[in-house]
Amino acid sequence: MSFEKYPLLFEPILKERIWGGTKLKTVLKKEIHSDKIGESWEISGVPGDISIVANGSFKGWSLEKLINQYPLEILGQNIYKRFNKQFPLLFKFLDAKEDLSIQLHPNDKLAKERHNSFGKTELWYIMQADEDARVVVDFKEGVTQEDYLSHLKSKTLPSILKEIPVKKGDVLFIETGTVHAIGKGVLLAEIQQTSDITYRVYDWDRVDLNGQSRELHVDYALEAINYNEKLVELPYAKNKNTNNEILKCPFFDVNIIPLEGAYSLQKDDRFYLYVCTEGDCIFKINDEISHFKAGDTILIPAAVDKLTIEGKATLLEIFVS
Repeated sequence: MSFEKYPLLFEPILKERIWGGTKLKTVLKKEIHSDKIGESWEISGVPGDISIVANGSFKGWSLEKLINQYPLEILGQNIYKRFNKQFPLLFKFLDAKEDLSIQLHPNDKLAKERHNSFGKTELWYIMQADEDARVVVDFKEGVTQEDYLSHLKSKTLPSILKEIPVKKGDVLFIETGTVHAIGKGVLLAEIQQTSDITYRVYDWDRVDLNGQSRELHVDYALEAINYNEKLVELPYAKNKNTNNEILKCPFFDVNIIPLEGAYSLQKDDRFYLYVCTEGDCIFKINDEISHFKAGDTILIPAAVDKLTIEGKATLLEIFVS
């Protein structure tokens, strides 16, 4: 089968969570039959959760099969050299009806040693937030490991953490080792390395219907925590019909495109992800037109050399440098 160049959509991988809600259904119009869906994994190469193509000639193919058969066409030569046939990004939508646990993620070195995995650097784009919604990110200034352990023992950990109010359009960068929690009432898009390694350190003393607490990973977390103050909230420009840079880091680059008309990209040899956070648009590749809407995550293979997007929408543009 010859490789066909077109925008790839994938079947959402839906995850029930104790903190999940209904916004993925009501806001993003996902086909969901549960009131506790916390995550929709839009594109994933995580073992056990490999995405399946939802459209076009490759419909029904797994991302793994697609890359195994067409590594250069999907990833591009440089990405293939760097990651072999491992897709390097994981993209999700998250709906927090309740507060998530306070947690953190290991860096590449620790994740490789302990779990044979990538680390988990993340970026959050707030798509919708209820009034008074907030997130918890990082320690307050001057907190030491001794402070952390003391407050963890006395169950007062939130008192030494920063609470940040959030609204639609806010962007937060979560480096590895940063303690964090998404607060209730927040719907967000999350870009991250391909990893599902999370160290949960505090869960608001919650128990399930059987009176059981969720597992904590306090010992694992101790070596992984970064107590240094970090740049968390990222400002960005909002110039129309162009890609405004939000973040450039070793793991992924993220731009935002406020689209009111047309945006064209003469692509280099790498894959691009586009996330439609609101509105509607069309993608044109070689005179073929594909329609997309809010909640869609689109993979543009490396083999595509030119792309035009038209419509009225907000898009995140994601790639690996």
